[in-house]
Amino acid sequence: MLTLLQHSPAFFISLAGLLGLLVGSFLNVVIYRLPRMMEREWQAQCAELNAQPATENTPFNLMVPRSACPQCHRPISALENIPLLSYLFLRGRCAGCATPISLRYPIVEAVSGGLSAFAAWHFGFGLAGIAALFFIWALVALTFIDFDTQLLPDSITLPLLWLGLLLNLNGAFTSLANAVVGAVAGYLVLWSVYWAFKLFTGKEGMGFGDFKLLAAIGAWLGWTLLPLVILLSSLVGAVVGIILIVATRHGRNIPIPFGPYLAGGGLIALFWGHSLTQSYLQLLAP
Repeated sequence: MLTLLQHSPAFFISLAGLLGLLVGSFLNVVIYRLPRMMEREWQAQCAELNAQPATENTPFNLMVPRSACPQCHRPISALENIPLLSYLFLRGRCAGCATPISLRYPIVEAVSGGLSAFAAWHFGFGLAGIAALFFIWALVALTFIDFDTQLLPDSITLPLLWLGLLLNLNGAFTSLANAVVGAVAGYLVLWSVYWAFKLFTGKEGMGFGDFKLLAAIGAWLGWTLLPLVILLSSLVGAVVGIILIVATRHGRNIPIPFGPYLAGGGLIALFWGHSLTQSYLQLLAP
């Protein structure tokens, strides 16, 4: 198997794409359940501080209870959980009550599978190619969680940061020195923006999860790509924000999650960061 992966790029790409689809199905569970797990934990902590009994005692985690239709509570069988194919076979509806299934589920699976296959093609079989898969899966989960809840869970961002530093012990994407400086700089840059905005306006412009996410991206890609990540995420975030305000009458005081744009900038930097930076520096050269 190892020899086949090393000498057959097509096999590695296909395997990575298939694995991405399967992981994407699991990411749908993470996206839905992890914020609710956090809320239950917070409620339990508040109840403990107030010497009150816990309001929720039934097990609820990424494995329990079994996935079911939110409308009719019919358990989802294994055959109904095949990435993309089950959605097409069921025509986007629950087999029990015919309630429409959110398009979000096949989108997450397709994005995860497509990006995984592209990473396998871009990096080839090796440490960088395999590590890139975990980077992609974490960013996909964080993107959709932040869209839904405006939360970036520490249970994803902090392990992602430490994993980036460990991988770069062997220079998977950059040197260890660049990775360490990238982690520190990524956190401090947004931390400084946060406090500057708060001092001038009295409001919080972003959450602490954004600091940790940019620190994680810096730990993976190094400090030299952080300007590109910040520039790309800021431009896309500003454009999307203006479109939301103009087209959908999105209130200016309603916060817009910044994590998805950081994740998008991180993915672009992962694949094309160095070439984009070199092109930019060549344009500035006399």
